[in-house]
Amino acid sequence: MKIVICGMSGFVGNAMEHFFTERGDTVAAVSVRSSTSVETLVQKIEDADVIINLAGANILGRWSSSYKNTLRQSRLETTSKLVEAIKQCNNPPHTWLNASAVGIYDAYHQHDESSQNMGDDFLASLVRDWEYAAMKAGSDLTRVCVMRFGVVYGRGGAMAKMLPPFKMGLGGKMGDGFQMISWIHLDDLVRAAAFLIEHNEIRGIVNFTSPEPINNLEQTKAMGRILHRPTFFDLPSWAVKLAFGEGSIVMLDSKEVYPRVLQEAGFEFRYPTFDSAMEEIVHVPE
Repeated sequence: MKIVICGMSGFVGNAMEHFFTERGDTVAAVSVRSSTSVETLVQKIEDADVIINLAGANILGRWSSSYKNTLRQSRLETTSKLVEAIKQCNNPPHTWLNASAVGIYDAYHQHDESSQNMGDDFLASLVRDWEYAAMKAGSDLTRVCVMRFGVVYGRGGAMAKMLPPFKMGLGGKMGDGFQMISWIHLDDLVRAAAFLIEHNEIRGIVNFTSPEPINNLEQTKAMGRILHRPTFFDLPSWAVKLAFGEGSIVMLDSKEVYPRVLQEAGFEFRYPTFDSAMEEIVHVPE
């Protein structure tokens, strides 16, 4: 297949490029800037089988007014341009996979794809608008799948920032530690994307999370156990809020999310538990 990826230089995009290239697909990158015309994008994606949109500024940070604008523009404007390009193609991609996030859900319920309990904060609003923009690509010719990512763990990304203090024995829980973390191993994420491409009966919202979410305290203990390090250096909620302001909700709010659509369709996770994922991430191949 010919697969076009927007956001291929990122942590997830790099992994997808490697996976699809290794299995023999033709993989091309497309970048969308404010100066990029829709006509240019049409030329890039015409006759492609699949387009995967991963573009978006890093959600982890201090959400100043200007950074909030960056978060919105990097997702909504990029997605809207790509959707318009798809609509103008004579032979558009048959599958459009758009990244999204479990940040759309509220912190008080368990969620699968049928959940109607959505958050009311900036992140939930951003994700809702992002998904609305992506869904506009749907037609008789193009199937849309929205991939709601949990925290992505692998050799890089979020784990690259988490591991150093834990390896030095300076790790600890964040806040009260009871907040649920819905996560997915990078390898399972990429395989799940390939699974969606191959299963054209699946469309709409798909949670990309492990079947076993974990709370922050349990995760902290697991990291200490696997790394053989103490985990006494807790980070209180006020310190996280001081450092990240409104953006602290990414680390302190619960998200308990389950991948019902993937599991019912027969997808098998290689790393269903945090322990199995962590063992793979810290293991150094000989």
